[in-house]
Amino acid sequence: MLSRSASVVLYQSYAPRLFLLQLVSRLCMVSHQFQGRLRMNYTLIPKELRPIAEKIEAKARISEDDALALYRSNDLNALGILANVVRERKNGNFATYIHNRYINYSNICVLSCQFCAFAAKKRDAHAFEHAVSEVIQIVAEALPLGITEVHMVGGLHPTLKKEWYLDLLRGLRSLDPNLHIKAFTAIEVRHLAQRIFKMSIPETLELLREAGLGSITGGGAEIFDAAVRDRVCRGKETAEEWLDVHRIWHRMGGRSTCTMLYGHVETLEQRVDHLRQLRQLQDETGGFSGFVPFAFEPQTTVLAHIRRASAIEQLRNLAVSRIYLDNIDHLTAYWVSLGLPLAQVSLSYGVDDLHGTIMEEKIFHMAGATTPQRQSIAALEHAIREAQRIPVQRDSYYQHLNGAEQRSTSSRPRSEAELACA
Repeated sequence: MLSRSASVVLYQSYAPRLFLLQLVSRLCMVSHQFQGRLRMNYTLIPKELRPIAEKIEAKARISEDDALALYRSNDLNALGILANVVRERKNGNFATYIHNRYINYSNICVLSCQFCAFAAKKRDAHAFEHAVSEVIQIVAEALPLGITEVHMVGGLHPTLKKEWYLDLLRGLRSLDPNLHIKAFTAIEVRHLAQRIFKMSIPETLELLREAGLGSITGGGAEIFDAAVRDRVCRGKETAEEWLDVHRIWHRMGGRSTCTMLYGHVETLEQRVDHLRQLRQLQDETGGFSGFVPFAFEPQTTVLAHIRRASAIEQLRNLAVSRIYLDNIDHLTAYWVSLGLPLAQVSLSYGVDDLHGTIMEEKIFHMAGATTPQRQSIAALEHAIREAQRIPVQRDSYYQHLNGAEQRSTSSRPRSEAELACA
């Protein structure tokens, strides 16, 4: 133990605050190991949170007031303990990742959201637009690396035609029928239906699915409160419109993820209301496979005066989300936003998934993120093992891939293809 602790200290000496968080996460983990055999240790839970702890232990749903109390708590250790009860109940000791390839096909957009540094008008110097053949070539080059998913979003392009989108999906599907195409936010779907395809949303989604769409992404949710949306994304679709696209897709048998962009102008009450609406739709449809919260990157936006969410605030938000969203099975730590070291710590705060290899990310990095744009399978598995979780590769629906558990826990050398995206 002394040697292990010493090595951790040396490894984290460049970031004392992060090291302290890792120490706290160790306490959470040790405490929770005992909880797996005994009742919850209430001596580690502050008195004001014990009624909530009792609900969690009884598998009862917490209220919005409970969620606010958790957000306002300064006992990060206690939040980690409570969130991990939910995590282990749902997912055991596994932590997953996906081998995927991100693509932003264009950043040209009819909107001008205040929080966004990604979108551009056609005349802007940072505007870009890939041809269908370019996108297909990018994915074709990634397939030999073993990716199972392409994740694709863009701006609300004003002039791309209906056949452009359909040809893109068909071309990607023709590369490999087993490749999962996760594409388009609810905002993009509404844009395609109303401005490009000029069809109803169900008809548009069905046409996209026939062309190869596997699932839709969770982006564009931001914070649902109308006053917040008016300040950070004026002109964007309402919360009701975002939720309705996912409702329609779920009723068609489709799955999607859901998100929250936090740490800008919203209040804690507005965060809880956002979570409430997600939980309510999940009660109705059961179509959300996972929740992926993001901290706002203010650096290069018109909201650059806003202070970025701290590591503690990000861990607190993940823990509260895990506890409150009792009907969504998986919680993803988006390492692009958190950084891989903090994402690793978050595995002790309710998180059971570290997202994916990604290979290229533009939206957060154009806003000022300084994290890497890609991770290797080896790096993700190493981070998971160090947190004393079992790494498992998953598919786009968070299902463990056949044999992934055995491969992940073996000590065999990594192949060149597996390490190539590092």
